[in-house]
Amino acid sequence: MSVTPWISLTTDYGLVDGFVAACHGVIARIAPAARVIDVTHQVPPADVRRGAAVLAQTVPYLPVGVHVAVVDPGVGTARRGVALATPGGLLVGPDNGLLPDAADALGGVTAAVELTEPRWLATRVSATFHGRDVFAPVAARLALGAPLTEAGPPVDPAGLVRLPPPVVARDGEGFTAEVLTVDGFGNVQLAAPAELLDPLPAAVRVSPPAPAPARSAVRGRTFGDAPAGSLVVYVDSAALVAVAVNGGRAADLLGVAPGDLLRVAG
Repeated sequence: MSVTPWISLTTDYGLVDGFVAACHGVIARIAPAARVIDVTHQVPPADVRRGAAVLAQTVPYLPVGVHVAVVDPGVGTARRGVALATPGGLLVGPDNGLLPDAADALGGVTAAVELTEPRWLATRVSATFHGRDVFAPVAARLALGAPLTEAGPPVDPAGLVRLPPPVVARDGEGFTAEVLTVDGFGNVQLAAPAELLDPLPAAVRVSPPAPAPARSAVRGRTFGDAPAGSLVVYVDSAALVAVAVNGGRAADLLGVAPGDLLRVAG
């Protein structure tokens, strides 16, 4: 780890309440020299898949450090809190599928522990705020160089909860893929690798779920490759197929949300 400890935070806490500030405060009390990067706190509430995608697509570009993610609808239940070691840093959060994709992006899990050591946690752990009372204090101690093995007993990485793989199906004319995320601009990211676009022509059809009609689109490199107000299908910054509207919101035009299936064909 670098001389300056780095911690990132990714949550669905929003910015209306004091939840994010409380996590910052806990980290500052334990590791005042640590620098904290707020990835986002606007993950849709309880949307674990969206949080996992944002985390996995962001951590490779952050300093090596400790990455805390909290999108945790099962907080206070039997689900485990875990910390994962990877060649590219440490991940801390609930064992609900939120962390493994990010761990893969950082080189894969090399060790994992369940967060059960009382000395690493808040004196009183709230049943509903593990971000403040479990994950933030653990991250701060790890950022200071405390050994992962002291945070709790080992966990078999093969037993970590993983989200179901998203739908991607290729056919002779194109492919159907699950909407993975919709970003703040309304761009629709599909769970389809870039190479699925290779055989398709310059003009394609994008079909949202019935009864919505199929729409014409151009296959382009960037938004400006389509006329204003028109659809463009392109490879986004995460090397996944995405659909955008030049000057508009593709999610609104197509009427799709994460989890829907979208077909792209020549």
